[in-house]
Amino acid sequence: MRSADTVAELVRRQWGDHRTGLRDEHHTLTHHQVASGAAARAALLVDLMPPVPGGEPHLGILLDNTPEYPLWLSAAALAGAAVAGINPTRRGAELARDILHTECRVLVTQRAHLPLLDGLALPGLRILVTDTEAYRELLAPYGDARPGDARLGPVRPDSRFLLSFTSGSTGAPKAALCSQGRLAAAGASLVARFSVGRDDVHYVCMPMFHGNAVIADWAPALAAGAGVALRARFSASRFLPDVRRFGATYFTYVGRAVQYLLATPPGPDDRAHPLRLGFGTEAGAADAARFRERFGVPLVEGYGSSEGGAAIQRTPDTPTGAIGRAAPGDDLAVIAADTGEECAPARFSPTGRLLNAAEAVGELVNRGRSPFEGYWRNPEAEAARLRGGWYWTGDLFYRDADGFLYFAGRTDDRLRVDSENLAAAMIEHILARWDRAAGVAVYAVPDPVTGDQVMAALALREGAVFDPEAFADFLAAQPDLGTKMPPRFVRVMRELPLTATNKIHRVALRRAGLRCEDPVWWRPVPGCAYEPLTPGTRAMLLDPAPLGRPPS
Repeated sequence: MRSADTVAELVRRQWGDHRTGLRDEHHTLTHHQVASGAAARAALLVDLMPPVPGGEPHLGILLDNTPEYPLWLSAAALAGAAVAGINPTRRGAELARDILHTECRVLVTQRAHLPLLDGLALPGLRILVTDTEAYRELLAPYGDARPGDARLGPVRPDSRFLLSFTSGSTGAPKAALCSQGRLAAAGASLVARFSVGRDDVHYVCMPMFHGNAVIADWAPALAAGAGVALRARFSASRFLPDVRRFGATYFTYVGRAVQYLLATPPGPDDRAHPLRLGFGTEAGAADAARFRERFGVPLVEGYGSSEGGAAIQRTPDTPTGAIGRAAPGDDLAVIAADTGEECAPARFSPTGRLLNAAEAVGELVNRGRSPFEGYWRNPEAEAARLRGGWYWTGDLFYRDADGFLYFAGRTDDRLRVDSENLAAAMIEHILARWDRAAGVAVYAVPDPVTGDQVMAALALREGAVFDPEAFADFLAAQPDLGTKMPPRFVRVMRELPLTATNKIHRVALRRAGLRCEDPVWWRPVPGCAYEPLTPGTRAMLLDPAPLGRPPS
């Protein structure tokens, strides 16, 4: 079957297919019923939302992962509308800003989220509440609609389809644009890459307002004619029961989801399931190895973003710790921020330690033709991404002599310790080996003289306690831990703060710094024993008066 040019075409292909297509805890729909339901919603949408001059009108979706979410995605594709995924963890003025910024004319939500909208000034917005009798009555007259019957305008590959908000961890979230053609192509690419077939079932447990769930999970299922199973919100304890119940073969993950799964109590039937693959980002090599050992499922670490500006693909010969090489068509380079020149290839010790981080780590840049389609109403952010005709990812990487790329963190996560540049992600990967740690985050706190000091937040495994001597011994035993990398401060937490997409909320950690209620251990002098940070010492360290740098 030829690849589809639009998401709308993929939705239409489901018509007449009476295999199971969409499931959750309470509902089971065939592919045909999905296409029929999408057609009904598209017809309703056309009546509620007349065309706008110069482009696609915008529909907001403020839902958990219920069947209504993919049904409305499919409806928007058929009708020629664009969908803004609204993050339900946003509140007040920030939530209103997201809806107003994306110029949503209709908002689809559920009763559980109605309190979020109380008191918000949202002029002209029509709100549909899916789990109400009024909604069912509104939809009923459109039950005989067929895919393609109702359109707001022409549906083409370049028709705007998604407005996916970035995390917004360093400012107001940006709404990255994705066309129907780009999403259809992304789905087809993953089908080919992972041999997705009609008998596969994609388990969507990451939030669908985020690009990961839609681009990497829903789209390839749609492209292959595979089934989709939904979990309203990610649950580590329900993961394996869901996988078995739905017959899931594929899932995606972001951030700390894998650590949460590994933190569940092991059982004798951990490998009794149909899963064959997990695809995502930020699991880390150590946790990926633990996951495969325990559950028998390989995790494929990828690299990409809602912007689609650069992609890295893993090949069978990819070394441990690397993400892979540039995807076909991408001309990826690692560029030094201070010179604008390509960084030197990485050199490693026999134990795998990066020996030349200062000259090898830089920002990943796509110098080729980028599929980035811009941000909604944000020319400044677009210009920052496309400096000098290149696409700048905002992520730190290094590249070995064979062209394999290694993730080193966000540009915001760079630390400068004693005039040496360090990448937080590299330190995190080492600290994650400690068998007592369930989660690790590394970030900078100000040095009283100049630059940064390394602080680490550790979430311990259930039943574990922080033993400062054991932790110091662990650090000393790591052959790839450079002399500037050991954390001077260690914050011991019950769990790490997360964003709505299960990524570590680094901004919150950096903002708190030493001003936190959790126990903090520190080394008064690098290399000495860790000791508790007392209130008096904390106050002294936070005093803006210079304290002098401890000896190296």
